[in-house]
Amino acid sequence: MSLNNSMDFASTQATITAESAELHASELHGMLTGLICGGYTFEGNDYTALVEDMYNNGETLPGAVRITLKLLFSHVWQCLLDDSYGFTPMLPDDDDSLRERGVALSAWVQGFNLGFGLQQKSNSVLSDDVKEVLTDFSEIANLSDDIEEDEATEQAFFEISEYVRMSALLCFTELGTPPDPKETSDTVH
Repeated sequence: MSLNNSMDFASTQATITAESAELHASELHGMLTGLICGGYTFEGNDYTALVEDMYNNGETLPGAVRITLKLLFSHVWQCLLDDSYGFTPMLPDDDDSLRERGVALSAWVQGFNLGFGLQQKSNSVLSDDVKEVLTDFSEIANLSDDIEEDEATEQAFFEISEYVRMSALLCFTELGTPPDPKETSDTVH
């Protein structure tokens, strides 16, 4: 199974649930995205400890969840670095109820703000645009889960999720620290 196929909401949540971990796939994805968009380095390796501290009382996550976490971390990096702006928040499919997708979007932005806050401790270095994103994300995190299943709400959900996607990319562009390209100097003399 390729990385892209295995890193969707349903399979990630299924792994988490099978291991009885108290995590939401969207919130976990949001936290990792927030860390990275806040300047967490590609070479950083304490993100597993951060996740365990925040979501598992400092206890080691089950093996399958740790593997999924590492794959998810790589997947977030790959998507954020994609020149075609292919990054999207990890949310349930459009076939799932609007309520379920709304709850997941709320969880994703909560996770993003948590991860971002763990990485960016100084608000003074943030642009006005990034500060506005964080404020908007806080409001989105508090959206009601009493969602009507109609066309207007579906359209509003689409617009909000697209705003979230583009805002995460904005934060990464401003504060992310892409990995340094490897020096390739195989010159024959």
